[in-house]
Amino acid sequence: MEQKQKALLVGVNLNNKSDFKESMEELSNLALACDFQVTGEVTQNLKASNNPLYIGTGKVKEVLYLIEETQSNVIIFNNELSPSQLRNLEKTLKCRILDRTALILEIFAQRAQTHEAKLQVEVANLKYMLPRLIGSRENLGRQSGGVGTKNKGTGEKKLELDRRKVEERIVALNRELENVVFQRQTQRKRRSKNHIPVVALVGYTNAGKSTVMNAMIDSFKISEEKKVFEKDMLFATLETSVRSIVLPDNKNFLLSDTVGFVSNLPHDLVKAFRSTLEEVSEADLLIHVVDYSNPNYKHQIEVTKDTLNQIGAGDIPVIYAYNKVDLVETTVLLEESDTAYISAKKKIGIDKLIELISKRIFNEYVQCEMLIPYDRGNIVSHLKDKANVKSMRYENHGVLLDLECSKVDFEKHEEFLIASDEVTLIEQ
Repeated sequence: MEQKQKALLVGVNLNNKSDFKESMEELSNLALACDFQVTGEVTQNLKASNNPLYIGTGKVKEVLYLIEETQSNVIIFNNELSPSQLRNLEKTLKCRILDRTALILEIFAQRAQTHEAKLQVEVANLKYMLPRLIGSRENLGRQSGGVGTKNKGTGEKKLELDRRKVEERIVALNRELENVVFQRQTQRKRRSKNHIPVVALVGYTNAGKSTVMNAMIDSFKISEEKKVFEKDMLFATLETSVRSIVLPDNKNFLLSDTVGFVSNLPHDLVKAFRSTLEEVSEADLLIHVVDYSNPNYKHQIEVTKDTLNQIGAGDIPVIYAYNKVDLVETTVLLEESDTAYISAKKKIGIDKLIELISKRIFNEYVQCEMLIPYDRGNIVSHLKDKANVKSMRYENHGVLLDLECSKVDFEKHEEFLIASDEVTLIEQ
């Protein structure tokens, strides 16, 4: 069994930020998610971070002492380090240095399963690495020009060659990702033609989005193999999974599970995952899943809102699903519109959540009666599959249906309407 790497955490509280303690707790959870063994923590209050080593000389000595004392071989900084700070720290501390961004990228690299996710993570990783490329002294000398080169004799630095290779790789990966984006857009256009509403689960990492999806799958007796991976850890889900949910009254919608958000989510990672996050920005409704048992849930809500604004999804209608209520001691739960208190794991409140979803996305259903001729049996079959048929009676000239159907089906089969003066739009 491979031994876990030991990691020492270092955090600088710039300008006395109020959420610093929570940020360090999250860094610890991120380190655990990356399978590091956390050996200790060093913090410092500073007004600015222009120090060549990011932290003061006194703290550097403290870190050196703790490295020896705890046998740590990785130092993880809660803040993003500049390329020069990274070099100076590695030279001074003589061990591997990660900042928060690099740690998150490492988690994503470990968790990526699909070809698309692997491409997205590699792009983000290369963009992070590009300004941090460090060539050893002996490799920084001039390369000889050689025969057939344009700049005969002048050559290029090894570091410049490395950068060019990285840039070329980024271009190639982005080109491959564009094909994936096109495929996703084609899938979304197909769904749009079918007029099926799309509901996206969003929220902070480990809020329970995948568990909510699986609870929905259980509620409607959908095949077990349709369940998505769920685990109590940060960034368990990196791929978007889409499942069709059919309600007892034949109304159906598509439910998508998406990658979770986190404080200071690297900008390049958000950009790299744009094709995945487009599932969110093009949804008809968002279910913002909140870990209600987390003391910092209000801050996590704000982080999620900020990220949604970044990806152009800030104006999409939202329902809040306060999850893990079984872990909360208080019994006073405020009844609000567009809010459900649930425990996805214990299957508490799922019916209420579905009721809220139905009210928001099925608000243009029509209550009517249609008389379908016997030679148009295909329409009867279609409406039995896609609409809520309340009663069906066989008359002399066809099948009389009392039904509730979508506006699209209503307009498509309007010629078969009877008692049109009594047709009503259903207000959910």
